[in-house]
Amino acid sequence: MQPVPFVDLRRGYLAHREAIDRAVARVLETQSFVLGPAVERLEREIAALVGCEHAVGVGSGTDALVLALLALGIGPGDEVLTTPWSFFATASAIARTGATPVFVDIDPATFCLDVERAAQLVRARARVRAVLPVHLYGRVPDLGPLLEAARERGVAVVEDAAQAIGASGPPGRAGAIGTLGCFSFYPTKNLGGAGDGGMVTTNDDALAERLRSLRWHGTEPPRSYHHTALGLCSRLGGLSAAVLSAKLERFESAQAARRAHVEAYREAFADLRWLVLPELPEGHGLHQFTLRVLEGRRDALREHLQARGIGCAVFYPLPLHRQPALAGRCVVPESGLAEAERAAGEVLQLPIFPELTADERGRVIDAVRAFDAG
Repeated sequence: MQPVPFVDLRRGYLAHREAIDRAVARVLETQSFVLGPAVERLEREIAALVGCEHAVGVGSGTDALVLALLALGIGPGDEVLTTPWSFFATASAIARTGATPVFVDIDPATFCLDVERAAQLVRARARVRAVLPVHLYGRVPDLGPLLEAARERGVAVVEDAAQAIGASGPPGRAGAIGTLGCFSFYPTKNLGGAGDGGMVTTNDDALAERLRSLRWHGTEPPRSYHHTALGLCSRLGGLSAAVLSAKLERFESAQAARRAHVEAYREAFADLRWLVLPELPEGHGLHQFTLRVLEGRRDALREHLQARGIGCAVFYPLPLHRQPALAGRCVVPESGLAEAERAAGEVLQLPIFPELTADERGRVIDAVRAFDAG
């Protein structure tokens, strides 16, 4: 029996093959490999999806975060509040600008930044110039109190929406809630390209122009040989943009398939008291189906599934404040980050990619329930 993959990118390609091949052929014919018409089209499409005036294509989701902070003038001496429970890029982007990541613990129900605590720190810490909340696993939390505190102090809100393309929450659409929104098109994302890629969204005309300059080595105007800032070489490629536009045509149906898998898992596991199932409000981006495995059983369950050929993952095994590269570069509250630490020992993700078959999903369910019976 074939293993059940955690994700299968080849199936994703085959589901869009005709549209992707046509789009790629157009780029090859025009040879517009760096920015160009395909990127401009995708920028318009993402701006419309997010509900923003501007979308600026860049080289990766990590670069989107770095460029967003640079566009705001964040640098040495500044503090940026963020979560310790995310991919490394969230905090490393802050540190790379010379600013200091200040960690705020997470809400155990959402895995996202504790909004009330973050709002308190925005008001209490004079050096805070920006807040970088993460819409983790596709969940857009209610940022209302944080947005209010940020407005009072003139602090920017930069959304890390790398896992939340198309998602929404009480404040609005991911990427249109704060000052800037940052997206990733890494191949395994819900909207994944042919390699790295990213996008920054905003309603601020001046910030959009600065981003276009910074992605092209800080040229002013962009694409000239007159450099007014130390930017990056971070330009979205035409081939990847073409692939993304082709996939965007079926994005809603792919999301519907993910939701069907999620609902089946939730129904199948509802009686397992040693599992905490994720909250999935309307608008959830469905990037990951994240279980909390209680009673210290997470690693045993993961081994059980892997032994039966069932793909699974742990996002993330180590909170950011424990990462060696950030030692001495971040601020950890005296009260600690207990919820992030607890999540690191309990979370487990199951397959929900759109092309997962009903039979494969059934095998995942059977394997989890067999562990319970054992």
